[in-house]
Amino acid sequence: MSEKKIRVRFAPSPTGPLHIGGVRTALYNYLFARKHGGTMILRIEDTDEARFVEGAKEYIIDALKWCGIEFDESIEKGGNYGPYIQSQRQDIYRKYADILVESGNAYYAFDTTEELSKLRSDAEFNKETFTYSSANRGSLNNSENIGVEAAKKLIDDGATYVLRFKTPVNEELIMQDIVRGEVKVNTSTLDDKVIFKSSGMPTYHLANIVDDHLMEISHVIRGEEWLPSMPLHIMLYRAFGWDAPEFAHLPLLLKPTGNGKLSKRDGDKLGFPVFPTEWINPQSGDKSMGYREEGYFPDAFINMLALLGWNAGTEQEVFSMQELISNFSLERVNKSGARFDPDKAKWFNHQYMISKSDDVIAVEFKKILDSKRVDYSNLPLEKIISLVKERANFTKDIWEQSYFFFERPTEYDAKTVKKRWKEDTPITMIGLKEILFNIDDFTSENTESIVKAWIEKKELSMGKIMNAFRLSIVGAGKGPHMFDIISIIGKEETIMRLDNAINIIKR
Repeated sequence: MSEKKIRVRFAPSPTGPLHIGGVRTALYNYLFARKHGGTMILRIEDTDEARFVEGAKEYIIDALKWCGIEFDESIEKGGNYGPYIQSQRQDIYRKYADILVESGNAYYAFDTTEELSKLRSDAEFNKETFTYSSANRGSLNNSENIGVEAAKKLIDDGATYVLRFKTPVNEELIMQDIVRGEVKVNTSTLDDKVIFKSSGMPTYHLANIVDDHLMEISHVIRGEEWLPSMPLHIMLYRAFGWDAPEFAHLPLLLKPTGNGKLSKRDGDKLGFPVFPTEWINPQSGDKSMGYREEGYFPDAFINMLALLGWNAGTEQEVFSMQELISNFSLERVNKSGARFDPDKAKWFNHQYMISKSDDVIAVEFKKILDSKRVDYSNLPLEKIISLVKERANFTKDIWEQSYFFFERPTEYDAKTVKKRWKEDTPITMIGLKEILFNIDDFTSENTESIVKAWIEKKELSMGKIMNAFRLSIVGAGKGPHMFDIISIIGKEETIMRLDNAINIIKR
């Protein structure tokens, strides 16, 4: 890594919710900046007025906060390179657009939407593709054809126009990408992109380059979909006489099948989120699932995303944010797309569930219990969580694994009854009840020792007794260690449940 000051940015457009591919881009920028003691910037690129969606900007900021991706400069944090939202930088872009025209690197184009549509239709009819380029710009309605003076007169008369970049003719561009290596493009294959719109707003290409230069961005780390824009951006830097930043284009996130880019439709079809947090469409009111609302821990979500396209070169899979920062390098980012696996995402959350402290999980689990109006005031929640969390992927799963601590069974699983409750079971359960009734120290270890000694003395089947005992206490053939369960619910509740089972369960 060179000695230059590291400054990176994540620059989303508020045209809708933030896809997890965008979150991964933000994450890789963040890891890179932190690894090298650099600066991380959030810039909102809202020059696409037609696609602007109300609430999207706020959604993006909130989602990134949940992910734990922190910014050194942003709309909220401020900084010396603002404003950090493009709609507030409009005057800046006009100045640089004019510089390109004056230097002969851009030109005025007056072609109407109808004229361009006809050119495309005619080309399609001839089984060709129309592109506005060096091959035909001299014959179209622009200042390259009619001359600058005539163009300025049209503008003075109120004509609608755009500015297009004047792509050099037949030049071999050789570019370097940190992820992809050398990239070669002949400029004659490129079109003359619009860089300034008739609305007075710049297009993404101009605004992006100007902002990256003025904000002293050292590395542009972005998605593969922007790779085709790299030649234009390199040429724009050159046209301004500026040094270009280093580029790194990240691989696509692929569908679970590995075939094609991951989309919201894939999530809807297979039942997993593709957005970090829930998104409610302001127009339709439709809800889209979010990882936060589905119960994922933010650090598990980030860990999962980090490994979609990057690896540390070791067998390690579970990383804290600090470990990700320490291990991250752009050189270990893959060129090929990364297949998204919903089951692997759950696996990551399970790993974090196991490793998180029980009191942290209890905070969220209490909300679930409160919503169910369950009284847990006399129960050790942290202890219960510790007994069942290895069977849970999400905090919401803990209820399914622990409801019997909070509720006495009123019915019994039919399959387990058929398998575990024999004709002589009521007699043995009465005997077990009497043993338990006479135990004063109801700790797990003590009750287990006494009950097992009784079973051995009576020459009973350990499995037969314990399975029927579990059915009586839990209502099903599941749950953690039986003596842990009864030590938590207590002697009185244990006896009551045994009485109920003896009276209710019929063969």
